[in-house]
Amino acid sequence: MAHTDSDLHVVLGSGPAGTALATELAHRGHPVRLVDRSASGPEIAGVERLKGDVSTPEGAAAAIHGAGVVHHCVNVAYQLQLDVMPRIQRAVLGAVEEAGARLVVLDTLYPYGHTHGEVMTEDTPWRATTLKGRMRARLDENYLAAHREGRASVVLGRSADFVGPGVLNSTLGAAVFPGALTGDEVLTMGDIDLPHSYTDIRAVAAGLATLGENPRGDGRVWHLPTASALSTREVLGMIEDRVGRPLKIVTLDEPRPFGPFDQVFMDAYAEMFYQHTEPQIMHSGAFEAAFGAAPVPMGDTLDDTLGWYRGLLAQRA
Repeated sequence: MAHTDSDLHVVLGSGPAGTALATELAHRGHPVRLVDRSASGPEIAGVERLKGDVSTPEGAAAAIHGAGVVHHCVNVAYQLQLDVMPRIQRAVLGAVEEAGARLVVLDTLYPYGHTHGEVMTEDTPWRATTLKGRMRARLDENYLAAHREGRASVVLGRSADFVGPGVLNSTLGAAVFPGALTGDEVLTMGDIDLPHSYTDIRAVAAGLATLGENPRGDGRVWHLPTASALSTREVLGMIEDRVGRPLKIVTLDEPRPFGPFDQVFMDAYAEMFYQHTEPQIMHSGAFEAAFGAAPVPMGDTLDDTLGWYRGLLAQRA
């Protein structure tokens, strides 16, 4: 397997994670290319934007041309994932193998499936029974096999549910913070008294950047730095303290459309609803010890996220 010595980091996908990662990499002094299907969005200092479709071999090859490290942060609409995510993997993995670039993959907790409250570490068995969980597990097996077989150098960074500035489509996102700030309803799912891990999007970005800089982490799954799990009710209490009033909490005990999540999304998400009816506790101590990293404290996350949403609401006013 030939390796390129280029310092160019190519980030595929410009959602909250890809955008935060591109910003972090540029801040660390790397040349960065951010690729998505439109090449639109605000200018980021030190980041080149490129329009590209990485679901085709030709598109993936063009997107990563000249890269030393490729960061796969592409996600697609829930109802399209089963069809599109494997296609993207084939294209991106093939392009990386051909180019000799390293591949850093942003991953989810889905492959673990039901844990019944067990703390998730990198050694937790993959027991997914849902369609999307089994799909993600197959993708991960393919990535790790490519590394084992010497076809590509690959590393996976797993995150819990995102939270933070710029994060809208999360259970701790646009269904929560605008209502908290305006006095409108705050929408939650499942049993909010269960512990539930949330990963600050900036820790996701910093963790992926660190994996991109450190080949010694290759060939395995890492849990990205994540604050100790609190119950969602405890997190909402911390938000109440910050906004100075009780929240109007509405809790869905079964999947149905609400807030930013429409019927199409919730139909596709329904099989994953177990994540809100059993504890979701992720441990990231291995990464923290190996790379000297630390998660963002939840209080800091909430302060900064409320600040970001205040700005968003002001723009919309």
